[in-house]
Amino acid sequence: MRRQTWWIRVASFIVVAVPLGAAGFRQDAAQNNVQTSASDSRKAKDKKDEKTAPQSYTASRPTDPSQYVGTDTCKTCHEDIGKTYDRGPHWKTMLDKHHGVESQGCEACHGPGKEHAESGDVTKIVRFKTLSRQESSKRCLECHQFGEEHSNFLRSAHLKNNVGCIDCHSVHAPKVRANLMKASQPQLCYSCHLEVKPDFSKPYHHRVNEGLITCSNCHNPHGGFLTRQLRASAAQDAICFTCHTDKAGPFVFEHAPVKTDGCVSCHAPHGSSNPRLLRRSNVNLLCLECHTLTVDSAAPAIPSFHNQAQKYQACTMCHVAVHGSNSDHTFFKF
Repeated sequence: MRRQTWWIRVASFIVVAVPLGAAGFRQDAAQNNVQTSASDSRKAKDKKDEKTAPQSYTASRPTDPSQYVGTDTCKTCHEDIGKTYDRGPHWKTMLDKHHGVESQGCEACHGPGKEHAESGDVTKIVRFKTLSRQESSKRCLECHQFGEEHSNFLRSAHLKNNVGCIDCHSVHAPKVRANLMKASQPQLCYSCHLEVKPDFSKPYHHRVNEGLITCSNCHNPHGGFLTRQLRASAAQDAICFTCHTDKAGPFVFEHAPVKTDGCVSCHAPHGSSNPRLLRRSNVNLLCLECHTLTVDSAAPAIPSFHNQAQKYQACTMCHVAVHGSNSDHTFFKF
């Protein structure tokens, strides 16, 4: 009786397990087929993208001299461009004896010109207007990347926003001879940065429109290590201290915002309706943004007898050394 019961249990297990196993096998096989199909589909798409992708002109230049025709050959057709080329700085590449013909003249930028010269086909020469901003800028940087001024351009805010070298510079038709600019500052900068243009017309402003300083005195258009592409002083402090040296310190008693948030915590750098480019019309309102009795403020609150409705509104009448002091921790004197 027990043996019969045991055989019944074995048979029941076989009846249940075998169909489940077969179903699982079929499911795994179907899943593998789907994955294989998806993989084949991706490979086919990648091959198609490789065929249709535009040619990149930023690869290393061919060094075979027979592929190059020289600048004089280019000038036979491009006579007007040849004249502006001779007046610009790039003619000096002809004096380069350390590299081959691939680094000299027109073909240093536009690549080997033999096929283009023989056929007249514009697709046989590098044309900057057909390249992406990333590609055209990389081609310029093959020569210009080694100086401190341009070394950060590939990670600059300008290039990340699809603004390349040829948007500001024109090799063949510059409006400003210095640096081959398309326009003079600040008009060139205003063409994109319209939001800051009104600031320089406010009663108190840095004299950019008057030509005393330029945008690039404070900002490096080719990128840098600071926010808003700001430059730094020789001591690697805020660029403001390049002109405002008396505020640079170091001081025995520092005013914390100067070192943490910088000058812009109190001043509007481009322009303001308030004297000294302050962000608030009343000095006490500016000070009270930090010096208020709140839980999360590290700055000390004002004393209880400083009634803001009376004479204590003018904070800097007493705290004259607001940028820092060498003798008083309350900034009463310098």
